[in-house]
Formats: sequence, structure tokens, C-alpha cells
Amino acid sequence: MSVASDSPVHSSSSDDLAAFLETELDSDSDSSSESFPIGQAQDDDDAQVSNHRLKRQKLEYPEDETENVASVTFSEEISEASSSKVPCEHPGTFGNMCFVCGQKVEVTGVSFGYIHKGFKLQQDEVTRLRDIDMKALQSQRKLCLVLDLDHTLLNSTVLRDLKPEEEYLKSHTHSLQDVSGGHIFMLEFMHMMTKLRPFVHSFLKEASTMFVMYIYTMGDRPYARQMAKLLDPKGEYFGERIISRDDGTVKHQKSLDVVLGQEKAVLILDDTENAWPGHKDNLIVIERYHFFASSCKQFDHRFQSLSQLKSDESEPDGVLSAVLKVLKQTHSLFFQDGGEDLSSRDVRSLLKQVRKEILKGCKVVFSRVFPTKCQAEDHPLWRVAEGLGATCATEVDASVTHVVAMDVGTEKVRWAIREKKFVVHRGWIDAANYLWKKQPEENFGLEQLKKQGTDDVTVEK
Repeated sequence: MSVASDSPVHSSSSDDLAAFLETELDSDSDSSSESFPIGQAQDDDDAQVSNHRLKRQKLEYPEDETENVASVTFSEEISEASSSKVPCEHPGTFGNMCFVCGQKVEVTGVSFGYIHKGFKLQQDEVTRLRDIDMKALQSQRKLCLVLDLDHTLLNSTVLRDLKPEEEYLKSHTHSLQDVSGGHIFMLEFMHMMTKLRPFVHSFLKEASTMFVMYIYTMGDRPYARQMAKLLDPKGEYFGERIISRDDGTVKHQKSLDVVLGQEKAVLILDDTENAWPGHKDNLIVIERYHFFASSCKQFDHRFQSLSQLKSDESEPDGVLSAVLKVLKQTHSLFFQDGGEDLSSRDVRSLLKQVRKEILKGCKVVFSRVFPTKCQAEDHPLWRVAEGLGATCATEVDASVTHVVAMDVGTEKVRWAIREKKFVVHRGWIDAANYLWKKQPEENFGLEQLKKQGTDDVTVEK
């Protein structure tokens, strides 16, 4: 019997693996007097796999379905493990049993527990699946998008941390029975409240046409799955691609090693750059969403939260709307010209290309922004400005367009005012960095610093 002919069509390898494993377990349970719940102990896993010996499955494309070539499906190999004299390479295990030959082995590969408990693959097998998935995605004109949860798509707080001025929110929550139209939810069984970021529903709907999407959070698995239900109640965006800290390979860090997509085709959206030390070129850093007061406290911010101000981000002009435009640009560049050979395309270089358009044509000089002993070219703000396409300089001349300063009394600022150049504080660059768009200079004048009571002034170089 061909598994391929009976398998549902999916859009990514992880969904197919999950569906295949569930089908195998269900069929095994039907033919046996004992059931095999997913949450059983490891010994039960070993016994089940030993009894039924999962045959090796390979990914292939149905030759007669050119339109569905992007849908990765599984087909059985005919007793290869039992009849072949070639030693098994043990490409992966399920419950410490090789899913090719059934032997009990210790595989040192990558664990994909979010696909199915006890499922692990050798690196060569991961590479093979990624190569196949890449071809599948390209035929659908899709890439991969990994999405963080907290402060990116939503904001959660423990109920006991609600401030008195936030108590009004309890009367504005939506029912968990129908979350499709809601944006703020009381999760009493988890002792928390969650607020979805404005525009998130439209964002996910549009992004899903261009990307196969993953959730990747540093929260635990129950939290991750509950948040996925709020964001994707019909399960049409993420499927089984919900990765939590329980699935990571490095403590307190995130990595693409548990994502079944080639790195050159994966974009990441997260508010924390340091969470991705090995994949910063894939990363779009998003401005944090601080809806609850506890969120501001967590990051030592002195300003009031959006809930305290009884305000929120704009739907059409907010952060997610701006990021969606970046995703569309990068996706369009990857697939432009409609060619079939996309092997040389890489989202990392394309993302840099998109960023360099943001402040293109701007020449920036800094005044009293960097510490005296700091080499200007090595300062993070200088590097950010250059990454956004600006030209940075240490001295003013006629070609300078902007002076970034913290004090109106410097010689460079007085020069800029005489020459009718823009004078802005560093927030102008920071905002362009997070919003991926050049911001109006009038919103970042030095007089704004005085209103905010900013005293972060250093000695001018």
C-alpha cells in the first residue's frame, strides 16, 4: 500500500512528518489490543517501535502532479531495511529505535520533539529533508518565516501583576470559545491575560501566502500552543510548526537547527537580537510591544505602558504593517524574474539590500553621541546607520544632510542650523532601524529630548 496515495497534502516537511507518525501510530493501535498514547513513558515508545518496526520513509514528488510538486509526501520503501545486506545508516530514531531497521540505537542528531515526541534525525537526514523542502517551497513561490511570540506578535502578563489602572481590561476581554475576532483574552486557567498586537490577524493572513510559518518562543510548550490557538484558531498558519524552549538545542538561545528549512530561505522576526547569535543575518528585529505595565517593568522602562495610557499601536501604520512591507520586498526580490534556478538566491543578502534603501542618500555626522574614548566607526549606532544605507562622517561639510546630537549647544549643531540641515537625536536612527522606514525628522528634534527629560549627554569627540 502506498502511503503517498493516502496522505494529505501539506506545505512543509514538518507537517508531513507529524502526519506520517500519527498515521503510523493510529494504524498500529488499531491492529493491536493495546493503545499507544503520545505521552507514554520511553519504555512504551521502545516497545511500540520494536513491535511494529517503522519502515524507512522517503520524501518524493508525485510525478503526475506537477501543480502539487511543492507538497512533500511520504511513500514506503519496500522492506529495504529487512532485505538489504547493506548496513543500516540509522538516519533517525523514534523512541530510540531506528525507523529504518528497528534496532535500538543512540542517535546523536537533532531532536524534533515539536513534530513528535521522541523523534530525532541525523544531520545528513536533516540536510536531505531541507533540500527537498527547498524545492517544494520554490515551486510554490514560498520561503520560511520564523516568528517569535512575546513582545513580537503579542504581550502577556500574569494577572497578579496588573496595575490598578489596568483593572478596566478585565471587562474588555473576549471569549475563548470564539477567538477569531478577539484581541485581548483572560486565560484564568493559566493565571494570565494576553493582548494580541494590532494588525496581527491581517499580518498572518498575508504572510501565509508568501511563507511557511513557524512559531519559535522561549516560553514552554503549553504556553506556546495556547498562544498559537489565539493567533491561529483554525490551525491554518502553523500546523505542528510550534517550537518552544523545550525543543531548543542550546539553553537560552534560539537556532535554526530545529527548523526544516534551508537557512538561505528563512527569515526570522523577533524583538531580541541576542536570542539568535548564529543567525543575525536572517533576523528582522522588531520594536517590542509593551501593552502591559509589567512588560515595561521587565525591561526597566520608566514610561507608561499602552494599557495605562488606554492607547494602542495603529493598525494600518503600526509596526507589523511596516514589517509586512519588508517581507513583501524581500520575497519579491527572491523570486523576481520568475526563473526556475534560484539556487544562488539568499534572503540574508536580500535583507541587507532592503535595509540599505532606508536611509540611502543621507550623510550623517554625530555630535556628543559617542563617549570620548570610543572610536566612532566602532560604535553600534554608527554601524546601524551604515546598515540602513546612510553615509557616516566625523566632520561636517556641504554634503552632510543630518547632524545627530544630544545637545543644542555644540558647534556642529549650530553649523547645521545655519546651513539649514536636519538636526535630530539618535532616536531618529533607532526608529528607522526598528520600523524599517525613514522617519519624519520633525518628530525627532532636540526639543523632544527636553520634553522627555533626557540627560544622556556625553562629551563630544
